[in-house]
Amino acid sequence: MLKKCLIDPSLIVSTENIGIKDNLSYEKLLVQILDRQVHKLRTKEVASAKVLWRNQYVEEATWEAEEDMKRRHPHLFRSEQISNHGTYSL
Repeated sequence: MLKKCLIDPSLIVSTENIGIKDNLSYEKLLVQILDRQVHKLRTKEVASAKVLWRNQYVEEATWEAEEDMKRRHPHLFRSEQISNHGTYSL
């Protein structure tokens, strides 16, 4: 059974600060590289980076191929960008 819903204007979230486009999509922006690891296969090693995206919680961070991240965001992988905790940040 449906119940009547009263609209509370304070609960409305503006789409301006999120950056939602007309087709209801948004651009994922890299916030921070949290961790990196190397998977050893039989014949090669595959490097991955744990990436935190804007509008996500730390628990929702994803593992991405490090080569792709280096190609898209080379400034994050310079040695002077590494902090004391081993994370890369903008």
